[in-house]
Amino acid sequence: MSNLTEIPNLREKVIETLKTIYDPEIPVDIWELGLIYDLKIFPINNVYIQMTLTSPNCPSAETIPQEVKDKIKAIEGVNEVELELTFDPPYSTDMMSDVAKLELGFM
Repeated sequence: MSNLTEIPNLREKVIETLKTIYDPEIPVDIWELGLIYDLKIFPINNVYIQMTLTSPNCPSAETIPQEVKDKIKAIEGVNEVELELTFDPPYSTDMMSDVAKLELGFM
């Protein structure tokens, strides 16, 4: 597949991939945890992700963002991946999806 061709459903493929990445201390994926603040797909097949971690002192602060970049870049046809790590606004459990809240016993 040429990088000059738009990938159909790329946003969905990126979300599916994000749902395979877990914070090692929490049995819920980073998408359902609400760690992804923003996801944009730009021409041609460039992916921008703004994300946070459960805490700035998270032991996985080095590994999770790199895993995100590596796995998104591995999607066939993805051109570039830009990842911005932010702690503003600070993460809270309010950002979790209902799926994550149920999984972790918050509901």
